[in-house]
Amino acid sequence: MELRRVSISKPCSFLIKRPLSCVPRPQPPPPPPPLPNNQRLLDRVSSLLSNSSFKYPQCRSLISLLSPHEFDALFYSIATSPSSNVNPKTALRFFHFASKAFSFHFTLASYCLLVRVLILSNLNSPARLLLIRLIDGNVQALYALPPTDRHIEIAMAMSHFKTAFERAAVLQALDMLIHLYCTQFKDLGFCSAVHVFEFFSNQAMFPSLKTCHFLLNSLVKADQLDKSYRVFEVLSRGVSPDVYLFTTAIQAFCKGGKVDDAIGLFSKMEALGIAPNVVTYNNVIHGLCKSRRLEEAFQFKDKMVQSNVNPSLTTYGVLLNGLIKLEKFDDANRVLKEMYSKGFVPNEVIYNILIDGYCKTGSTSEALKLRDEMLTNGVTPNSVTINSLLQGFCKSNHFEHAEQVLDTVLSSGSSVDKVVCFSVIHSLCKNSRFDSALKFTIEMLLRNFRPSDNLLTTLVVGLCKDGKHSEASQLWFRLWEKGFAANTVTSNALIYGVCESGSMQEVARLLKEMVKRGLVLDRISCNTLILGWCKEGKVDEGFKIRDWMGKKGILPDTYTYNLLMHGLCNMGKVDDAVKLWEECRKHGLADVYTYGVMIDGYCRADRIKDGEDLFIELVTKKLQLNFIVYNTLIRAYCTNANMIGALGLCCDMKKKGIEPTCTTYSSLIHGMCNIGNVEDAEYLLDQMRKEGLLPDVVCYTALIHGYCKLGQMDKVGSVLGEMSSYNVQPNKITYTVMIDGHCKLGNMEEATKLLCEMEKKGIVPDAVTYNALTNGFCKERKVEEAFEVCDQMFSKGLALDEITYTTLVSGLHQTATCADEE
Repeated sequence: MELRRVSISKPCSFLIKRPLSCVPRPQPPPPPPPLPNNQRLLDRVSSLLSNSSFKYPQCRSLISLLSPHEFDALFYSIATSPSSNVNPKTALRFFHFASKAFSFHFTLASYCLLVRVLILSNLNSPARLLLIRLIDGNVQALYALPPTDRHIEIAMAMSHFKTAFERAAVLQALDMLIHLYCTQFKDLGFCSAVHVFEFFSNQAMFPSLKTCHFLLNSLVKADQLDKSYRVFEVLSRGVSPDVYLFTTAIQAFCKGGKVDDAIGLFSKMEALGIAPNVVTYNNVIHGLCKSRRLEEAFQFKDKMVQSNVNPSLTTYGVLLNGLIKLEKFDDANRVLKEMYSKGFVPNEVIYNILIDGYCKTGSTSEALKLRDEMLTNGVTPNSVTINSLLQGFCKSNHFEHAEQVLDTVLSSGSSVDKVVCFSVIHSLCKNSRFDSALKFTIEMLLRNFRPSDNLLTTLVVGLCKDGKHSEASQLWFRLWEKGFAANTVTSNALIYGVCESGSMQEVARLLKEMVKRGLVLDRISCNTLILGWCKEGKVDEGFKIRDWMGKKGILPDTYTYNLLMHGLCNMGKVDDAVKLWEECRKHGLADVYTYGVMIDGYCRADRIKDGEDLFIELVTKKLQLNFIVYNTLIRAYCTNANMIGALGLCCDMKKKGIEPTCTTYSSLIHGMCNIGNVEDAEYLLDQMRKEGLLPDVVCYTALIHGYCKLGQMDKVGSVLGEMSSYNVQPNKITYTVMIDGHCKLGNMEEATKLLCEMEKKGIVPDAVTYNALTNGFCKERKVEEAFEVCDQMFSKGLALDEITYTTLVSGLHQTATCADEE
């Protein structure tokens, strides 16, 4: 490419086109303070400050005669006199003694004059310390401006010394001020350093070139890029920038994404006869690579070679990084070969660039080859290498490799990036590798790294779903022991998981220990416990929880009422549920789901008319209906063979924009089959597909049941074939229905085959399945085979129920009756 060159004949301002200074204009130096009309007092002060040893008695008697401004005038006259013989150490002791022993407040001008005296005597360390104390306000000085403007006030006081001799001291003080504001006082922001710099530059006073380098470099490192642009603009007016200043300014523009400005500055630098060095070129190349301008980057690399500037390892690293980010691995390999040919060996930075690039594109095998090459070349993989590999393995779903690497790192005691480690653990959780996730979480806890609340909740939920409730509980207590107590969300997830396991006694024991350790139950915790007790059929325990909530000031919500009402309805206590329903409505907490619970309760209790009335009330109140309410009533109608009502509700829900679900159609199909309309049931199955619903195993099982009731077992085979084509697998109920169908037709051989088939598929028969087979054998007067089925049932740990015994007794009776007749 052609590099743009700007022809200039003399130093000029660069790039910035706006006002540069936000500091107040310096005021003209005030006239020297008027001397007190007391020559004897002047002589006494001069004698005290010029003495090589500090006279404490003289100081005591003198302080009582002086005011701060009187001393300022005397000190100024003595210190600036051509014949001045002020002893800097004595003067420093005098200031310290007067301020500490007598709380004497010197003026800021006096302190700055003391700084000047110290600098002129090459006592830079005390001068620096005094400036520090002036900046942080730890001296008893008379300030005119608020603390926020103290840097300007100090700068103004220092700038009043104008003679050539004093100017050198002032510039040394300026260097000190800028260094201090960029280091010890950088928490005040770099504004103070820039303001002081601009204040002096407005008076054509600039810090040393070394300090200019330091200031500009500090701003760039701290990402104070706009300030760096301002500073370089001002510097270019009063200082002849050297290669280092230009290079730092170019770095600033590249870092800020202003690559074209950086190239323009590069051209101006050359026009001034300043030869760019390897760092200058590297900065421009890096900026171009960041902007994805790789072709221009390589043109600059060629230019540096033509200018007899040899590319460095950094040059190649920057180019490789740019190529890898654009996934140009072939070009990257060519650059790598050139780098080797120049005698360079990749360092850990370059290896990490390559490994990270391959990992991000899923080429973990190439990344591992590079890792092995690192080791062969004696370059030790660092945390960056490990992090790239871990993230690459997770991205490409190579979790075994990720686990091996993480296990090696943690077991070796190496330092780890906790963010990356927890990211790996989160990936393991997402892929249901909860055992490994738990193992690494415990390792991180041993290192006193706390996982995020979100990760802990995900892990606890996963462990509970995997049936590892004990491990989830142990994790909760381990967190507490480490001082990393789980939050309420994670604790509630654990309570819910243990409740789902069906052991409320275990929940109660666990909860007691958790509360001892400071767990505070909230409404969600309580509702979870109510859910658990109701699922176990112990609704009374659920009501105890609700009463406890009231005592603790935790108000029940809609979900609380819904759970208790559902529990009562499941126990057949519909009237009790109605009382709770009235209470819920009284508190204004009833929603569409509450109506759904009560409608379901009425329908299950065969009080369909009450359910219909509640549905009408729901419609009248114009509450937003949902498919759950419709499905509840449709199922009730289908159970009672009211197919006209069921189909009417299905049409109504479609009109209201509520899409029927698989549950809707499975109820309708079941209802049609119950009244023998299997063809209509087939039509409903087709209608489902037209509406974009794939029939599930429940729908197909309902249809199979219809054919079995009609004895059309040949049609059952066709349905099974269709199920297989849609990858819908028969379940225990499907097999039980088919076995019962064959048994009713006396096809005991087919029924027995189906039992063997379901067991081979890992589907465990239940008492209903065995009873269907037992009943079939008994009807065929094969009582011995029936007893064999019972033995098989008993060996599987299933208890013989009343139906089994009744069936066997009936079979024995029929066999005996037939024998008597013969």
